[in-house]
Amino acid sequence: MTIPQTDNVEAGAMDDWFGPDGRLEAALEGFQARAPQQALANAVAEALAEREVLVAEAGTGTGKTYAYLLPVLLDAGRAIVSTGTKHLQDQLFHRDLPALQAAIGRPRDIALLKGRANYLCRHRLDLALEDTRSRHDRAQLEHVRRWADGSRSGDLVELAALPENSPLRPRIVSTTENCLGQQCPQFSDCFVLKARRRAQEADVVVVNHHLLLADMVLKEEGFGEILPGADAVIVDEAHQLPELAAQYFGARVSSRQLQGIARDATMEALQIAADQETVASLATALEHAVADFVIANGEGDARQAWQELCANRDIERALDNLGAKLMDLADALDALAERSRGLESCRDRAAQALATLDSLHSDAPGMIRWAEIGRRHFILHTTPIDPAERIAAQVYGRKAAWIFTSATLSVNNSLAHFTRRMGLDEPRELLLESPFDFPNNAVLYVPRGMPEANTPGYTRAVVAQALPLLRASRGRAFLLFTSHRAMQEAAALLREQIPWPMLVQGDMPRSRLLARFRELGDAVLLGTASFWEGVDVRGPALSLVVIDKLPFASPDDPVLQARLAAVREAGGNPFFDHQVPQAVIGLKQGVGRLIRDVDDRGVMAICDPRLFGKPYGRIFLASLPPMRVTRDAAETLRFLNSLA
Repeated sequence: MTIPQTDNVEAGAMDDWFGPDGRLEAALEGFQARAPQQALANAVAEALAEREVLVAEAGTGTGKTYAYLLPVLLDAGRAIVSTGTKHLQDQLFHRDLPALQAAIGRPRDIALLKGRANYLCRHRLDLALEDTRSRHDRAQLEHVRRWADGSRSGDLVELAALPENSPLRPRIVSTTENCLGQQCPQFSDCFVLKARRRAQEADVVVVNHHLLLADMVLKEEGFGEILPGADAVIVDEAHQLPELAAQYFGARVSSRQLQGIARDATMEALQIAADQETVASLATALEHAVADFVIANGEGDARQAWQELCANRDIERALDNLGAKLMDLADALDALAERSRGLESCRDRAAQALATLDSLHSDAPGMIRWAEIGRRHFILHTTPIDPAERIAAQVYGRKAAWIFTSATLSVNNSLAHFTRRMGLDEPRELLLESPFDFPNNAVLYVPRGMPEANTPGYTRAVVAQALPLLRASRGRAFLLFTSHRAMQEAAALLREQIPWPMLVQGDMPRSRLLARFRELGDAVLLGTASFWEGVDVRGPALSLVVIDKLPFASPDDPVLQARLAAVREAGGNPFFDHQVPQAVIGLKQGVGRLIRDVDDRGVMAICDPRLFGKPYGRIFLASLPPMRVTRDAAETLRFLNSLA
């Protein structure tokens, strides 16, 4: 089925495709017309035609991917589609776009482009093989080489034998810093280069937010772009973009980055057999300085303001030593840089890391200096307090349509919080409710008698509320927590009290946990932030979601403190203008795990008493799907029993 090619798609052109008895219903098996999907498709088509900015919240089940992909395919212009996850990227490229291409009968050239860390670097694989003594690691690397000889894309997602958390992965991929460019001996056979060339030629390029933002930074700094010029940019899961943008428009230096410089400098010096002992010695000294800085920060995970970090004399001395050892290595590499492109690259990387360390000692206006400290790693950051102006410069600097969409953009039926954080000036707006029957298929239960959320024993009270619900649902539940500590405490309390299989975040990779949850059919899964969004379990395997608290960010977080101070200085109310809206969007993500399909039914239990005990609780309740709300435990148990 085809339509004539035009310069753009006119308003209302989507009715014939998405409406009842429309073309998609005839062409795609199982397709059902949905009014919200049709409305979104028309809004996207109009934004494409007028090259406007559209912000659209589309509730779960709208079918938003088809609603923005079909207008893009029918439009004659070039488009970039950016997603929040690699999983959704692969779904769009391998499933949704081919299905729609077949339905409309018009071929468009489509490319998938990921960040360079997703592609094998042949040169670094050669270096890793030369530098590896472990028999097991060598066998794995030889397997990678055999796979690479037959792979067209070099995308490591094809390589099931090498899991994402393998320590070998960082050694066989390139970074912006260590890539040798045209001087690489494998340049003509580079997987990253091939993928980027494909993207430059394609009509539609599917990327993720990290790559989109990296492209924005390159444009801002006046360098070449990764992505082709586009007539349209579609941003799915757009609620993630403001926070990610703050990271990309800042700078950072990390333990992993410094260890990589030390390791690569040693390997590159070995290649030319000149002054390798000196370089190896200085690289080892840098690695020791990295370890000493981690030790100086003590045990545990923390996010600290820069002033707080440097107030500790031991940490300050360890930081000075780190800078000195990095400078020693940088000086040695500077003397050798002309010997090889690899050594020159290591020199440049060391110099950039030194510049970032220096920037952390100056209090630049509008920037937050802070540190992320773990048991075995650290990341030192400078982050813009508010990236809105810089995002807006990129949006309005392109003569293109921009479509921002997600199931969780609004707060109390307003998109103002998102548009302000993005710096968008009066964009076209659209709010679409989910077509799912929430009033009949879902119950929101807020238990009575819960202690205040910040009191000792709160997690024990959450578990006590969850146990009868779990018995009524026969397992088949997610328990979502706002902290790892609460999750681990709940796991210890539940372990001997429930007969169903219990899966806990961290026990295995997230993808395996979810696959196991679906296979078992009656499991109880405990998770924190990474399970609040991007998780899709349909059918009766998930009939209950319990959330321990409203997801307010920690008040001790240095980035949050700086942003709240900025809101206060601008005359706003930090709590209602920033903290509440951010927590609302987080809660909507967690609630969105329950009903994923038209036939799904279940209970959402939110244990936090502030939903009814505080005036701002009304904002949260008004922002959630229209579920039947109850505080009656017996009514909730009857509903769960009817499902089981």
